[in-house]
Amino acid sequence: MKKTLMTGGVLLFSFSFSQKKDSITPARQLAAYRADKFPVTRILNVEFTGVTPYTYTSESNGKELPEGKVNSMYRLKASTNINFIKKPKWIVGTTLVYQYTAADVTLPYGHKAADKNFNYHTESFNVSYISRFFNKPAVYSGSLIVDGGNKGFERVRGMVSGMVVLKATPETQIMVGLIGFVDPSSLVPVFPTFEYKHRFSGDWIAEVALPRGIYVRKEVFSGNARLSLGSELDNTFFYLYNFNNTDKTYNFSQLEINSGLIYEQRLGKYFIATLKGGLKSIPVSRIFEKNGRMNDYVFDARPQSSLYFNLGISLNPFALFQPKK
Repeated sequence: MKKTLMTGGVLLFSFSFSQKKDSITPARQLAAYRADKFPVTRILNVEFTGVTPYTYTSESNGKELPEGKVNSMYRLKASTNINFIKKPKWIVGTTLVYQYTAADVTLPYGHKAADKNFNYHTESFNVSYISRFFNKPAVYSGSLIVDGGNKGFERVRGMVSGMVVLKATPETQIMVGLIGFVDPSSLVPVFPTFEYKHRFSGDWIAEVALPRGIYVRKEVFSGNARLSLGSELDNTFFYLYNFNNTDKTYNFSQLEINSGLIYEQRLGKYFIATLKGGLKSIPVSRIFEKNGRMNDYVFDARPQSSLYFNLGISLNPFALFQPKK
């Protein structure tokens, strides 16, 4: 998992229960629901992201700097999610993520950045418990997360969350909850979550998953594919070494809003190929000390918007959009 304002958001454990009895266990429903929403929670996911060049203005220690430019930035990310205990009310597993970022950056005053390649990895131990809250289906989750960069392991942090299902019918699901971070650098330590999904006639779906994203979806090609239009949060994070000619370790953390189209295509029974593209906006891009707070930054950039693309393939035996018979 990457660490920004949205740290842990990609592992927001939420699910819906049918109000009728089902042969599928609640644990399997939970796994299916989160795998459908977040590729990082699927058994295997590989994706490649690129952006067009963009300029940025910035400040360092309160001083305005000349304009800089990101000439290119590419990111390759691979993740696996393994659940080694699956009981009717428990899921215990691990998520492993590796991310490689290559960036060609022209710094203020025309200098080229010395470091161009950044490795980042996370390993987490995850526990989810399915229960009831005031007679409503609920799921409580926690994660212990270790991460690192080019020089090895760096930090240990945690995440906890709780979600309650307010409504669950074949057409409509509504959920609310809280997510919190055991992380001193988190911009917001606790914030609410809200999810709404409604299926209209003609295979149209409206989906709100705050603060993660908002989508309008349409199943196409007899249920073998899905087309989505909307906006979703993403982030870029890695560790910086020898920044400002110091021996300290710094965090580079960038919150991104991707708006555009998402196309998902079934490949065989279990694989899903994904193509995304559109406009990337970057409201927050900062550098701060490893154990510091995001608001105590030493560098703050204000990038222009750019175009982005994302190609991915994942293994998802729990795919929720299925071919029509």
